[in-house]
Amino acid sequence: MTDVARDEYQRTLDDLRADVCEMGESTLSQFDRGLDALETNDETLAREVIDGDDVINERYLALESDCVDLLALQQPVASDLRFVTASFKIITDLERVADLATNFARYSTSAESHSLQTVDVAAIGDVASDQVRAALDAYADADAEAARTVADRDDEVDALCQRASERVVRDLIEDEAGGDAWAVERLMDDVSRLLLTVRDLERVGDHAVNIAARTLYMVENDPELI
Repeated sequence: MTDVARDEYQRTLDDLRADVCEMGESTLSQFDRGLDALETNDETLAREVIDGDDVINERYLALESDCVDLLALQQPVASDLRFVTASFKIITDLERVADLATNFARYSTSAESHSLQTVDVAAIGDVASDQVRAALDAYADADAEAARTVADRDDEVDALCQRASERVVRDLIEDEAGGDAWAVERLMDDVSRLLLTVRDLERVGDHAVNIAARTLYMVENDPELI
C-alpha cells in the first residue's frame, strides 16, 4: 500500500470512528427525549421520538454498509480488523438503545394515569445514560481501563432496577383500589408500564457494557467482558 493510499485508508477509519460517536450522540438524545416524554406524558414529544427512530435506523444501515465495505475491500490488518468489527457491533448496540427509547415514548402514549409515583425513572435513566456515554468515550479514546470501569459499574444500574421493581410490586400490594374495577385496571396498567420501563433501563445498562466489551476487545484483543 502506498503512503497516499495508507493515509486515505486511515482517514476512512477515523471517519468511521467519528460517525459511530455521532450515532451515539443521536441515540443518547433519543434516549433522553424518550424518558422525558414518559415522565411528562408529552404526546407530541413521544411522537417525535417514535418518528425519529427511522433516522437512527437509516444511520445504522449506512454505517453497517461502511463496515462491510472496509472488511471486504480493504482487507484490514489484525488491529484494524478488530476496530472495524468492534465498530460494527457497537452500532448494533446503539440501534437497540434507540429502540428502547422508542419503547419509552410508546409507554407514554398508552398511559392514562400516573397513580404510582414512587419510582424515580429519571434518576435511573441518568445513570444508564451516563454508562452509555462513558462506554462511547472509552471507544472514542481507545481506552481499555475506562471500558473496564463501565463494566464494573453495571451492578449499580442492576441494583437500582432491582430496587425499583421491588418497590413497584410492594406498592401494588399495599395500594387500596377500593374495589373499583376501573381503578384496579388502571393501577395494573401503571404497574405493567413501570415494570417494562425498569426492564428496558436495565437493558440500556447491558448495552453500555456490551460497548465497553467491544472496546476492550478492539484495544487489547481481550475477550474478558464478551
